Amino acid sequence: MRMVALIPARAGSKRVPGKNVRRLAGHPLIAYAITAAMESGVFTDVLVSTDSGEYAAIARHYGAEAPFLRPEELAGDKSPDFEWVHHTLTMLAAGGREYDAFSILRPTSPFRLPSTIRRAVAQFKATAGIDSLRAVELCSQHPGKMWVLDGERMQPLLPDGPRRPPWHSSQYAALPEVHVQNASLEVAWTRVVTEDGTIAGQVLAPFLTSGHEGFDVNHPRDWALAEELAASGAAVLPLVSVPPYTAEE
Repeated sequence: MRMVALIPARAGSKRVPGKNVRRLAGHPLIAYAITAAMESGVFTDVLVSTDSGEYAAIARHYGAEAPFLRPEELAGDKSPDFEWVHHTLTMLAAGGREYDAFSILRPTSPFRLPSTIRRAVAQFKATAGIDSLRAVELCSQHPGKMWVLDGERMQPLLPDGPRRPPWHSSQYAALPEVHVQNASLEVAWTRVVTEDGTIAGQVLAPFLTSGHEGFDVNHPRDWALAEELAASGAAVLPLVSVPPYTAEE
């Protein structure tokens, strides 16, 4: 199987400015995604999709390819993933490089290890009849306790639960298990992009992350926690074997 790792790293992050290349334990955040992908040993190629020449240089320093820049119109904060994935696979195919499957590995999950990726890809290969596999974990805020506001009234987001007691008045442990996707990884057949017009298709398998594998840096408080986890050893980062990137390179 020819499989490509796609690491998205646009330069316009707003909540944590520059987060994809902000340094954690001495290296830009993106270095850990690249290292995990390369050390997993499951990918034919490892590519970074970015709209920044600087980010592309950082990616190449850590061993990934960045053969072209993402067009500006595909790099906004509301741009769907499908657009840049389709662009990347199309550009690669035009150069004679086609793949059976791809995996999206976001830099914002720095504690995703090579073993995490190997486990996910093994599950993907062994699960018949699926279009894709996506990382999930048990939700901490249950949708049974969420509301949709309508002026001065509100209605449960999930209105079909029991009436007595309703989910919004029940203990978490009494509610049905619900999983939420995290940013750790996605794996899909490339055919879903062209045939279904999505990055996931219609038949998805769950990949259950554990520990800090699904930890996602989305807010400043997440960054502070990531630094604490890395410094204390409570969570393990992929071992980067090259010297830290310097802008003089």
